[in-house]
Amino acid sequence: MVRTVVRFWRRRGWRARVQPYTGYASDGWVRVLARVVLAPPGWSTAQEQRESTRDTVRGWRSFLTAQVPHAVVTVTVAGVDHVVVADRGGYVDAVLPAVLPPGRATVRLAVDGTSATAALVVMGPEPQTALLSDVDDTVMVTALPRPLVAAWNALVLHEDARRVVPGMADLYRRWVRAHPGSTTFYLSTGAWNAAPAIGRFLSRNGYPDGPLLLTDWGPTNSGWFRSGADHKRTSLDRLMADLPQVTWLLVGDDGQRDPEIYRRAAMAHPGRVAAIAIRQLTPAEQVLAHGTPVPETTASQSPTAPVPTVLGADGYELTVRLLDDGLL
Repeated sequence: MVRTVVRFWRRRGWRARVQPYTGYASDGWVRVLARVVLAPPGWSTAQEQRESTRDTVRGWRSFLTAQVPHAVVTVTVAGVDHVVVADRGGYVDAVLPAVLPPGRATVRLAVDGTSATAALVVMGPEPQTALLSDVDDTVMVTALPRPLVAAWNALVLHEDARRVVPGMADLYRRWVRAHPGSTTFYLSTGAWNAAPAIGRFLSRNGYPDGPLLLTDWGPTNSGWFRSGADHKRTSLDRLMADLPQVTWLLVGDDGQRDPEIYRRAAMAHPGRVAAIAIRQLTPAEQVLAHGTPVPETTASQSPTAPVPTVLGADGYELTVRLLDDGLL
């Protein structure tokens, strides 16, 4: 079906382009993230940049894309070309050898005569800290994962209708100031289609920039919906393995399974989690999130908390709790 769609649009002059995402790197390697989709005739990088700066975009526009399965992409990093192949969803997730100094860098991705530049966060080999944040109901109020509410938020609402969680951006900026060079990662069960919209929301509301770790949109081989909890667990485990020099502050909310997932990570990786911060949803938000006014899981269910855990209604309360406990 996808191949038929691709052939149809190619006959009408559409061609492949790369949608780059921010990747990350460490000592001797880089992880490159992108997606290959079709672009209409006349599309240009400048046009995409203009689109990316728009303040008001309907959510459904992000999902009107046609991926190019198994596209061949040339990735240029540190002056060396590497050929990688996208998966059947058009996604590129490749680990490539490269030696880059810590800080910020870029890689070039080319396909079908077009190219794009992806940002990289390069983390040095020395011990350091980083912040990992959930997105939905942690930095923005979206009332996920109930399907109808999720569809309304993702497909109908304008981007600027999403509400920011008070104080969270201030907390993240304060953490970065307290830990110079710290990187902020955003881990969400949202679809990669929404990455540009999420990036604009974070930038517009003063959150530190950093890699997004999202998931694919649509059914899998085993069901109609992907498991958000599995995505978060596997992504967090991979970060622990990729970046053994990093100690994490894990930030989430109690509307889904963040407390359980973060507790498990702290137990599975001793010494790698400095603290857990959980935003407590209101009863009304809990109902929208999963249908009942109480959390599905709480941060205090474990009789022996593996790491310090703080709770608060928003970023301001979490900041106070972290300060009180000497964690910030």
